Amino acid sequence: MERFTENVITIIKSIPHGKVMSYGQIARVARNPRSARQVVRILHSMSKKYNLPWHRVVNVKGEISMEDEEFFMTQKTLLEQEGVTFKGKNKMDMELYSYQPVDEWTI
Repeated sequence: MERFTENVITIIKSIPHGKVMSYGQIARVARNPRSARQVVRILHSMSKKYNLPWHRVVNVKGEISMEDEEFFMTQKTLLEQEGVTFKGKNKMDMELYSYQPVDEWTI
């Protein structure tokens, strides 16, 4: 497994209950800031295998990016169960819910 992939998995697993990170933020913390799409690929291909809290990853605007209605509702429900509230259908306050690792470069 590539180092970037290992870092992404570690970062996603570290997102606490009730907090979120964006795809780009995860890529930056994993030391490859231009790889947000790779984070998406890792989430889709490895969430089940590594039991990743995939629902805690959103886009930079604080919105759920899922186009499939069932997955969208699953993600929204899981986040709401963790105390995340939404403005409108799918937007959350990133200043309030964004997880900021204390030391981004320890990964």
